[in-house]
Amino acid sequence: MSKTSIKHIAEDYNLSEKELLKKIENFGIEMVDDKHLEGENLQLFIEMLNEEIREEKGNVIEVDNKITVQDLAESMGKSASEVIMKLMKMGTMATINQEISFDIASLVCAEFGFTLMKNDSSEVEELEIEALMDIEEDDEKDLVPRPPVVTVMGHVDHGKTSLLDAIRDTDVISGEAGGITQHIGASEVKINGQKIVFLDTPGHEAFTSMRARGAQVTDIAILVVAADDGIMPQTVEAINHAKAANVPIIIAINKIDKPGANPDKVKQELSEHGLLVEDWGGDVISVEVSAKKRINIEGLLEMVLLVAEVEELKANPNKRAVGTVIEAELDKGRGPVATVLVQGGTLRVGDPIVAGVASGKVRAMINYKGKRVKQAGPSTAVEILGLSEVPFGGDQFVEVPNDKTARLIAEKRQALQREEMLKSSSKISLDALFAQMSEGKVKDLNIVIKADVQGSVQAVKQSLEKLSNDEVQIKVIHGGVGAITESDVLLASASNAIIIGFNVRPVSGSEQVAEKESVDIRTYTIIYKAIEDIKAAMSGMLDPEYVDEDTGKVEIRETYKISGVGTVAGCYVLSGKIMRNCKVRIVRDGIIIHEGELAALKRFKDDVKEVAQGFECGLSFVNYNDIKVGDIVEAYIVKAVERTIE
Repeated sequence: MSKTSIKHIAEDYNLSEKELLKKIENFGIEMVDDKHLEGENLQLFIEMLNEEIREEKGNVIEVDNKITVQDLAESMGKSASEVIMKLMKMGTMATINQEISFDIASLVCAEFGFTLMKNDSSEVEELEIEALMDIEEDDEKDLVPRPPVVTVMGHVDHGKTSLLDAIRDTDVISGEAGGITQHIGASEVKINGQKIVFLDTPGHEAFTSMRARGAQVTDIAILVVAADDGIMPQTVEAINHAKAANVPIIIAINKIDKPGANPDKVKQELSEHGLLVEDWGGDVISVEVSAKKRINIEGLLEMVLLVAEVEELKANPNKRAVGTVIEAELDKGRGPVATVLVQGGTLRVGDPIVAGVASGKVRAMINYKGKRVKQAGPSTAVEILGLSEVPFGGDQFVEVPNDKTARLIAEKRQALQREEMLKSSSKISLDALFAQMSEGKVKDLNIVIKADVQGSVQAVKQSLEKLSNDEVQIKVIHGGVGAITESDVLLASASNAIIIGFNVRPVSGSEQVAEKESVDIRTYTIIYKAIEDIKAAMSGMLDPEYVDEDTGKVEIRETYKISGVGTVAGCYVLSGKIMRNCKVRIVRDGIIIHEGELAALKRFKDDVKEVAQGFECGLSFVNYNDIKVGDIVEAYIVKAVERTIE
């Protein structure tokens, strides 16, 4: 056992430190210092303390709702192996740290001559702890206006970072003392005496991974679009993320100082994606800016304040602190460090908090300028030290009355997390759709569509949305061109959607993310097949399907033109194996350009049945010669699989 403080043991056994020190003296146990026990002495003291408690209570053992084999053995003064042997004789297999039910524990205790009783106080305490995690509703009279929290989103190279830099410079010019140095994942600026908080986490991350964990941290999204470039795939993605999060959008048309700038073209393209700007009779605010020349930056900030005023953002600063973890890391010198956004109440140094599975006392708080602060009110981002471990981005943090409560809640959450990891995720899948419809679980079926061309995206979207009925509303939350990426999988996970790929494949890594997030990815080459599958799933009439089982991936590294034969590919097997009788699909830049069969598979000059990973081979394809160096050949076999409704 590691070193443990007297204070913690006293709290666990509901004794005062004075009483505990007296018992240590009576038992003749040697201490490390006047505050700690460790090693064998700690183990011996705990055993002797348990024995004394047992003698006081007779053969009655009180336990909480959940008990492990180790705890039960210690309570009876028996070894864990003795308890495990009894459990095995009773037909129950359990490890030393495994939890067992109260009924089974009662039978084991009876075998050793003990009576097991539930600890009523622990049940009451557990209910009290649960109540602590429920955030009380605020009374309208306690609410005061709070600053807006803003995320900047947009396509690569459209000027997101430059715009944030320009905004910070504006703040310095407007009279903020000293320069603003970035120390944490958020920054604050003041305009007309009012504060605005900008989150520096990547826009998509703020709307996906956090929203997937149930956190809504952003009040307003600024969508940056370059005036000389227009709407790009990532811009469309950003629009869909912001719409899914249901936050107001302000359009910042950047780079208006460039010669090819055409703001009207941007506004027209935005209208095609359901964003009609105010100039054109819509309700979306747009501001023309230049981050490089610092043009109209203050105008943009004033618009943010205007939207914030309309939204009537308020919070109660006079309650226990609650908020969200923006990002967290393990620092070599400082231990677990978390950047948190306080959303309600006021967080102070010394407050005990729980953040996800982490707990601790706030040892120090550092603001966006790198300065230590004593407290942080609503809509304030600070870096905090003092947590037991690194929480996840998107975890909620809550202030609790004391350290012991914080530890209990964190331990309970860790146990629940372990249980959840052992259970399969309940994300929606096409196979289970009808069963979930029957139970009334599904109201909306969210779909992410990726295709090889924009026309296909629109065609698939229109066809699928027509399938909506009284029970299920089909909503396409995002449609894009290109391979299925990790960002698509994260969006699908956050929105509990399925992904439909038409003539495209998942990029490397996205399949693993989909498996981890339990996101259902379906790829098709024929539109009506996708429509048929969803129709069948909705009616619970799924036929047995023929599934493509990938056997290997091969990279084309050289091509040779041979008269009378055609083009032959010199290849290297990247993973799995390629077989003579398998089918193949040729993928170029994430898009399938050909599906067919092998004409020949060779090793050197010999025909072979298969070639395994790590070996080179020669391939030629039936009636297809348009191959290039860098193309990926995916080998697969077709298997008939019975489809069941779970």
